[in-house]
Amino acid sequence: MKRSPHLRLRRPLAAAAAAAGLLSLLTAAPDPAGSSSAVPVAAAENTATVFYYTKTRDWSAYNLHYAPDGGAWTAVPGVRMEAACTDWVKKTVSLGSSQGLAATFTDGSGVWDNNSGKNYALGTGTITVRDGVVAHSDPCAGTGTDPDPSPSGNTASVYYSTATVGWSTTNLHYQPAGGSWTAVPGVGMEAACTGWVKRSVDLGTATDMQAAFNNGNGVWDNNNGGNYTLSAGVSTVKDRTVTKDDADPCAAEPADTEAPTVPKAVKADADGVSVVLTWEPSTDNRGVTKYQVTRTGGSKGVMVSDVGSTVFADSGLEERTAYSYTVKAVDAAGNTSAASAAAKATTGTRPPAATQGTPLGTDPRKDPIYFVLTARFDDGDSSNNRGGSQDVKSGNAANDDPMFRGDFKGLVNKLDYIKGLGFSAVWITPVVLNRSDYDYHGYHGYDFYKVDGRLESAGASYQDLINAAHAKGMKIYQDVVYNHSSRWGAKGLYTPTVYGVRDDQWSWYYDERNEGFEYDGVSVETKSGKSYYNGDLWSTAEPSGNTCLDWGKPTGSTSAEGYRIYNCQWPNPTSGMFPKEYYHNCWLGNWEGEDSRSCWLHEDLADFNTESAPVQNYLIGAYDKYIDMGVDGFRIDTAVHIPRTTWNRRFLPAIQERVTQQFGAEAAENFFVFGEVGAFVNDKWNRGSVNHSAQFFTWKERKEYDADDTKAALEMYDYEEKLGTGEQPTSSNAFLDGNAYHTPDHSEFSGMNVIDMRMHMNFGDADNAYNNGKDSDDSYNDATYNVVYVDSHDYGPNKSSERYAGGTDAWAENMALMWTFRGIPTLYYGSEIEFQAGKQIDCGPSCPLATTGRAYYGDHLAGTVEASDFGKVSSATGEVADTLSKPLVKHVQRLNEIRRAVPALQMGQYSTEGITGRMAYKRRYTDAASGVDSFALVTVTGAATYSGVPNGTYKDAVTGDTQVVADGKLSVAAPGKGNMRIYVLDLGGSNAAPGKVGSAGPYLK
Repeated sequence: MKRSPHLRLRRPLAAAAAAAGLLSLLTAAPDPAGSSSAVPVAAAENTATVFYYTKTRDWSAYNLHYAPDGGAWTAVPGVRMEAACTDWVKKTVSLGSSQGLAATFTDGSGVWDNNSGKNYALGTGTITVRDGVVAHSDPCAGTGTDPDPSPSGNTASVYYSTATVGWSTTNLHYQPAGGSWTAVPGVGMEAACTGWVKRSVDLGTATDMQAAFNNGNGVWDNNNGGNYTLSAGVSTVKDRTVTKDDADPCAAEPADTEAPTVPKAVKADADGVSVVLTWEPSTDNRGVTKYQVTRTGGSKGVMVSDVGSTVFADSGLEERTAYSYTVKAVDAAGNTSAASAAAKATTGTRPPAATQGTPLGTDPRKDPIYFVLTARFDDGDSSNNRGGSQDVKSGNAANDDPMFRGDFKGLVNKLDYIKGLGFSAVWITPVVLNRSDYDYHGYHGYDFYKVDGRLESAGASYQDLINAAHAKGMKIYQDVVYNHSSRWGAKGLYTPTVYGVRDDQWSWYYDERNEGFEYDGVSVETKSGKSYYNGDLWSTAEPSGNTCLDWGKPTGSTSAEGYRIYNCQWPNPTSGMFPKEYYHNCWLGNWEGEDSRSCWLHEDLADFNTESAPVQNYLIGAYDKYIDMGVDGFRIDTAVHIPRTTWNRRFLPAIQERVTQQFGAEAAENFFVFGEVGAFVNDKWNRGSVNHSAQFFTWKERKEYDADDTKAALEMYDYEEKLGTGEQPTSSNAFLDGNAYHTPDHSEFSGMNVIDMRMHMNFGDADNAYNNGKDSDDSYNDATYNVVYVDSHDYGPNKSSERYAGGTDAWAENMALMWTFRGIPTLYYGSEIEFQAGKQIDCGPSCPLATTGRAYYGDHLAGTVEASDFGKVSSATGEVADTLSKPLVKHVQRLNEIRRAVPALQMGQYSTEGITGRMAYKRRYTDAASGVDSFALVTVTGAATYSGVPNGTYKDAVTGDTQVVADGKLSVAAPGKGNMRIYVLDLGGSNAAPGKVGSAGPYLK
């Protein structure tokens, strides 16, 4: 789901604002010694040498645009910076008598880094700016510049714990007894081991020293103003506690014999014949690896289950039966805690409901995907249509086109249309109850445990949709959101109360409270006449436990209508309105920085604290519900905005655990999880940042991190960024070994596959997408599982904001590549008729949906349609019959027929060895268990020659042409744009080449 940043400015602030002192980030260094000697007097002529980190930028030039404190700004774009050392540029500037400068950086061509609109406030001396973090050090200095001379007397070795300060740079500022203080900020400390930095200093004849620590950016730890007294020898400083002659904190740890703490706050809640058990996480000196849940009660005796998270859902229990649960924590060494206090629950009666579904459980690579925005696809039930508060403003009302128009009933009715195109998997947008002004797309989740009523109808519930799709041999992939909720929070976890007042200005906006009414998106509240009623969200009186600052005080600002704005009137991450236990409390500043994983993307998207156990429990419990309904996989929205450690520790294991528990190990192996890792550049690694690259999320962790998820996320981010792109794992899982298929190694697979962002960004031209795609394939765990599409509900190729409009021939060529190259072909609804080509994909409520790429599609589906098989329509009437006659429809139907007939095109590894041609490759898939062996030679558009291929008879699936290879060589003439040739080796028996598949069409001929 595409998001817009909050106040993401692209130009520096005005010089006048800088001169007014808006931006001073550095505070004066404290006087550790209690005298002026600790902070040297500034020289008459101050200078600043500014180093700027280039590794996460992709600029051809770097300029420093600055203004000395109290002075004027340089002329745009500023002064050119010069190369300093690998990944750094620098510039030394004179400040006169100024004690600092305001600064921004630019490539000189309109791209700026202005500290998210605040400018950087820098001091004097040597300064580094790296991904928004300001520090004081020389990143290019070698060991020869160590400020400490060789020891000539007593030595003090100091270890400082950074675990609770979170500094990226640490300096030791010290004064040997009887000596002078070092110059501020002191000497840099070096990394010792996880959570510790160290420094050894020469004390001369002194036996101790006074010391303070700082991050080089004005933040100090000076022992609450008392300084630290450190003696010669080894000392550790942790949480303001000095331990003299302490053991080396980085020495190898002894064997772990300490058991985790006993799980606390174990709670069991019964719902019908299911029980959901939750508890607070245990602590351990090394980290908890799992929990053991013991259930007693009922006729089945004692049951013990291993659980990777702190939530356990127990279903299929006996009616009206008392059950008791205890929980133990287990660490990596096998140490086990004592059992928790028992939590008890009594089940009720088994509720009547639609039969739970069962996932189809087949290899997801067999299933091409059709992606629909459910609310915009087909309207099967007009009674659940809702326009919302933006219906008139957006222009939707004038078009009689409410935002919530399509529904599950319409999708059920048109499953045969999708099957007739040849698709066997349907990716649908999120189904959970949403709440915002414009929430038809589903990405503003409010109640994650409830299906949005605007999508359901009698006889067409979500369960009915899943069951109907499965009956046709089609899978349902549910779009899920772990990163954020609506701006009104998440029901059942935390929902903020805002300040509101029904005075003469605001009575139109704030609905009267109706204690008997509960928002469900579809029901109309009688007093207000609205389905988007907000009477439960606001209060004039300050609520109990309020943490929002300056509750209800006028701000001095007014709305667009001229109405007075009050504090706490609108959800905001920095106002104190959202508790840190449940939500992150910051705005995103750098889309390729660490804060992109721990801050809000937009005011509509309240960013979950996904490293918090209550949030993890809430989300795992919610998505367990949909797994139990029998969905076949999850498309994960905004996956890049959650740390990989959290995915690998919590959410991905919970998915696998639940599917295995409900449907078995094979179903779990084929439960398809694919993440949206937004990477919008045309290189292998997104701006050189591994943490923000799609392939990164397909791997397990390579080392252990802190047991605390928040600390672990920071440790992992820093560790992987320092390793860089050259030290990331590689895989041959997508590649043939010569002409031979080999068993892929998935032992380091995280459990998450990804959308192929690099191909997507380059699909303005098929050849470009192909070459970019295969260039990245060794860095995915297994690229044959990549989800490949040209455009979507967010972007077209090259980050275009318009639906693809490259022409029908180019569309046909793109499809030919997608359906035969590695990965799973995916088509955004309507692209089979070039629906809304060239139209803006999304403009929010500022224009009618009918004018965008998210327009209503149902008019093109009017009538009846029946599919006899995948890619085959037995009958169609009305407008849908005309839709099915379009040239790209015929093209995609035949592509699906061919792909379904040739296993190598579905699951095969590939190679370009011994092949000439623009888009030409060979693919093979072998499965000893089933006896399948499929080998194919493919060329898209251009001529190709193949050398060193197996001898034998090859049959083209497009034309039926037969060629016999006796010398390992096969040549193919250019078939033309949108056309292709697929020569399949005839291996006889069940592996015989299919020959010509389907009938010649407008492109495949």
